[in-house]
Amino acid sequence: MPAETSVKQRYAAAAQAPEAALCCPVEYDRRYLEVIPTEVIEKDYGCGDPSRYVKPGETVLDLGSGTGKICFIAAQVVGPQGRVIGVDMTDEMLEVARRNAPIVAERIGFANVEFRKGRIQDLALDLEKLDHELQARPIADAASFLAAEELADDLRVRAPLVASDAIDVVVSNCVLNLVEPRAKRMLFEEIFRVLKKGGRAVISDIVADEPVPEALQQNPELWSGCISGALTEEDFLRAFADAGFYGIQILKRDATPWRTVEGIEFRSVTVQAFKGKQGPCLERNQAAIYLGPFKEVLDDDGHRLQRGRRYAVCDKTYQLYSQEPYRAHFALVEPRREIPLAEAKPFNCAGAALRHPKETKGDDYDATTAGGVVCRDGGCC
Repeated sequence: MPAETSVKQRYAAAAQAPEAALCCPVEYDRRYLEVIPTEVIEKDYGCGDPSRYVKPGETVLDLGSGTGKICFIAAQVVGPQGRVIGVDMTDEMLEVARRNAPIVAERIGFANVEFRKGRIQDLALDLEKLDHELQARPIADAASFLAAEELADDLRVRAPLVASDAIDVVVSNCVLNLVEPRAKRMLFEEIFRVLKKGGRAVISDIVADEPVPEALQQNPELWSGCISGALTEEDFLRAFADAGFYGIQILKRDATPWRTVEGIEFRSVTVQAFKGKQGPCLERNQAAIYLGPFKEVLDDDGHRLQRGRRYAVCDKTYQLYSQEPYRAHFALVEPRREIPLAEAKPFNCAGAALRHPKETKGDDYDATTAGGVVCRDGGCC
């Protein structure tokens, strides 16, 4: 049985009756659960809580939203100025989520959640729009099959399920490992596509401490149970990097495995990754000093930085270091005379060159000051 078919069948059944084997124990903020109907909570499955990392006013996309628990939690966090979109491919899950959405909206005082039908590895294709089109042009032979593929391609461009550069934060709770291996690269690329520049993904999923052997990957029950499709921890992080993300970090890693199968440990992790390192490198005489605690670090663009040294950086890198997740680890030095972006010249970002202080102060800078004196408890320094 194909992996996607086994997933749809198992989660369709789980929308009708709760199945404990589909989820890990997760601690959610009970304040947000009080307004969510019991049916949603009992029939929603996951291994983490990425909703705790969203912020007020954001547009949130939840991949594999199921009956909507994470969406309804996120709706309360982002507030009436924010927006939450859930995407799922299982009709039974969508029915539960959509039926309960008005109930949650009434209880919190605003409606900011919607649910769309699609596959998380193909966020451009709206499956309900495709269904509607195919009702008028059903597939009856090879020619109509090829026409349906062309129709799907047209819909991806003309009426995408989720537009490019539209989302502040993509969250997901234990569904990326349900996507078959050959589609996983497309999955991470789609997450990257829909995020705005500066946006981020916060993904909770199951990872393995060893590669999952082929025999386990062919087991439909283990696949739909979030086991067989798990990437190793290393491969999971690499998938984000390969898609173009930066600032990738593990926010939470369970010390105790959720399950162990044939000696392989499967545990929950929550990973955060940012979009935005793309773009030209421009020289504006800026510098960055890595503060520690490590003697040396290597960033996602290949810059090797030693603690306490003043490095020349392009404007793009300077801006990245001034934001999450880097800003606490760097002292940033602006030039005394600002270079407007329109006048900035290309900067060679290969390697990591030091910048002499005079480059930021200016060769003619010769000020002399008395120095600031700070006194505390009768002493001066």
